Amino acid sequence: MPKEPTERRPASRSRAATPSSWNRRFLQLGLWVLGLGAAGVLSLVIAVAVALAVAYPNLPDISELSDYRPKLPLRVYSSDGVLLGEFGEERRNLTPIAEIPAVMKNAVLAIEDARFYSHGGVDYRGLLRAALANLGRAKSQGASTITMQVARNVYLSSEKTFTRKLYEVLLTFKLEHLLSKDQILEIYMNQIYLGNRAYGFAAASEIYYGKPMKELTVAEAAMLAGLPQAPSANNPISNPKRARARQLYIIERMEENGFITAAQAEAAQRQELKLRTGGAEAATYAAWVAETARQLVFAQYGAETYTRGLNVFTTIKSAQQETAYRALRKGIMDYERRQYYRGPEQFIDLPRDPKELEEAIDDVLADHPDNGDVMAAVVLEAGPKKVVAVRAVGDPFEITGDGLRPAQSGLSDKAAPKIRIRPGAVIRVARTPKNSWEITQLPEVEGAFVALNPKDGAIQAMVGGFDFNKNKFNHATQAWRQPGSGFKPFIYSAALEKGFTPSTIVNDAPLFFDAGVTGGQPWEPKNYDGKFEGPMPLHAALARSKNMVSIRILQAVGTQNAQDWITRFGFDADKHPAYLTMALGAGSVTPMQMAVGYSVFANGGYRVNPWLISKVTDHRGKVLVETQPPLPTEAMRAIDARNAFIMDRLLQEIASSGTAARAKRELKRSDLYGKTGTTNDSIDTWFAGFHPSVVAVVWMGYDNPRPLGDRETGGSLSLPVWIHFMETALRGVPEAVPTAPAGVVNVGGEWYYEEYARGAGVASLGLPGGVPGEPAPIGGDAPVRGSSGQGTPWVPGDKSLLNADGLPPQRGAAEERRSILDLFRN
Repeated sequence: MPKEPTERRPASRSRAATPSSWNRRFLQLGLWVLGLGAAGVLSLVIAVAVALAVAYPNLPDISELSDYRPKLPLRVYSSDGVLLGEFGEERRNLTPIAEIPAVMKNAVLAIEDARFYSHGGVDYRGLLRAALANLGRAKSQGASTITMQVARNVYLSSEKTFTRKLYEVLLTFKLEHLLSKDQILEIYMNQIYLGNRAYGFAAASEIYYGKPMKELTVAEAAMLAGLPQAPSANNPISNPKRARARQLYIIERMEENGFITAAQAEAAQRQELKLRTGGAEAATYAAWVAETARQLVFAQYGAETYTRGLNVFTTIKSAQQETAYRALRKGIMDYERRQYYRGPEQFIDLPRDPKELEEAIDDVLADHPDNGDVMAAVVLEAGPKKVVAVRAVGDPFEITGDGLRPAQSGLSDKAAPKIRIRPGAVIRVARTPKNSWEITQLPEVEGAFVALNPKDGAIQAMVGGFDFNKNKFNHATQAWRQPGSGFKPFIYSAALEKGFTPSTIVNDAPLFFDAGVTGGQPWEPKNYDGKFEGPMPLHAALARSKNMVSIRILQAVGTQNAQDWITRFGFDADKHPAYLTMALGAGSVTPMQMAVGYSVFANGGYRVNPWLISKVTDHRGKVLVETQPPLPTEAMRAIDARNAFIMDRLLQEIASSGTAARAKRELKRSDLYGKTGTTNDSIDTWFAGFHPSVVAVVWMGYDNPRPLGDRETGGSLSLPVWIHFMETALRGVPEAVPTAPAGVVNVGGEWYYEEYARGAGVASLGLPGGVPGEPAPIGGDAPVRGSSGQGTPWVPGDKSLLNADGLPPQRGAAEERRSILDLFRN
């Protein structure tokens, strides 16, 4: 049987790939990827080109940067170049690149852009690295060169978007094309924000160190160079630890880049920095001066006042201003120590957790900022013999002994809850002269101080109150208050022109005005001490500030004549009605007016106007305005030189043996002149006095008038402030010897007008039958009741118009009653 043929299987369809086939496939894939990449690159190029075409025309014009003019603040200086105040959102000192010290430039370059002078404006490697690091977050950060930072800081916002980064790069190219490297660095060094309202490193040097940038050390420059990254976080005042770490890193970078040697780096790391903890404030306390200057300049330049970089030079003497500020504050705080304790300012619960406790203390003290040397603290422990407190910066401290005395009532177990000092109480503390602590409180009383050069009216010092941040009202120029007995010299000056002399006898006897005269209740004015000493010479009456004598003098002079006379000294007639109370200071004056008035006595009889601004320059030093008031001439004469000379003699007696005898005793010189002033119920206290080279006036009182206390007078409150100031103002000034002007003669040791000196040596001078032409004695031995003359508006029960120095109406009862009603109707 034949054999069937064997079945043949078909060949397999998949065969092993040959090397040539694989090469073909890889080539195809490579071409495909290359094409895809080329397409991607082309798309990217097209997209970038479109973006550039759209963005570039919208870039700001940067040609103005070739003449860089940033916003510059208004600065106010003393006559000796001390900064008194600064106004404007940005504190900046525009400094050319040539004047920026190498140490400051090198510190900045080391940390911000070491390759600044070699790259074209953009660090591509850094830019790519930052972009990859932030991929997927739609944000971009880091890798900014100095040129890029200038572009961003001057023209762009700080938002971190790709669009903003694109504009930043494009602006960088424009900047590098338009400006030189030095110009770009100059803009950066002057424009960058460095905390504490400081813009630029020159301003930062002044604010953080209180010194010009040219005096910076390596360590100080490195500390400032760390601020651009994070002005708040790296602030050496608020965050010293972080600022120190950043500083050390910058010093290392400076050494690595060859800007400093290893020895310099080591020395810089060891240097202990001395920071101005109050860096945002001017060194001299002259806030009211600066504010007054600001108002005057703003009236001239408007909104440009805060951007043009104007420098205003004032007539203020920095040493006198500093002394005036401290003297007034001391006077106010000395008074405050005699007042009852009003209690803590706030109470908080003290957490047990140390970290929470620290945060709670920081939070509450932020709401109670320090007021100069009157500082806020939180009580941790309280007892009758010891209080433990802590401030925002520092360790807990103890208050014991005399330091507890001002607040003793608040430490009693019987103290009211709002008065009692207990843990969690926010109190005020101050350093004592022995460098221990005492409890105190923010004062409610206010004060003012002003000092003038009597020769030309230049303001040498002005303090408008206890603290500008607490009360910005300028009491020196704006507070209209009763001058009390401090006004008497101007009435005595009028009397000299009517024939009175220092030896004229006037009777210090009671005065009484019944209801028929006053139109209301009877009233009997008193001397301050309630005593009457009978007939006495005019000079003694002024030295002892006798009220009854002043009233009688004004009766003889005539109220209308006196009202006209006082306007010669710069006082407003309408503020001093023509009534007998004018003799005792029932009108209204400001401390500045009093200083101007007493200047007439100090300079020999000339009326000078107060002035403050001597020169205004732009930021380059070009003089825009310069003021030089005229020296006194006869056209400026207010009173005769004879009058001023004899008034000086009367005022000198007050400062040597009268109510202000303490002045000569403490200052140990005789060329001092002045008058104390105390109004009814001690509501206002004054001392106005002078040396031929400086006039100074001190006022103290409450803004809402109320008694200062039974024993508080111009001699006890205001005079010590004046003496404190004069200790500095007259240091090294030789004692002045007055020169008698023509028309006065000395008889028996006393000075007289030539025409009233005949027979001046007669013992009965000023008495009936005495010297011809001399007025008869004013007042008899008996009390005066009623009498004629002119009166004063008076409301029964209205203590603001009832002055113990004052006097109710004295004209005919019916006439006077009618005139008073008319005044009140108006």
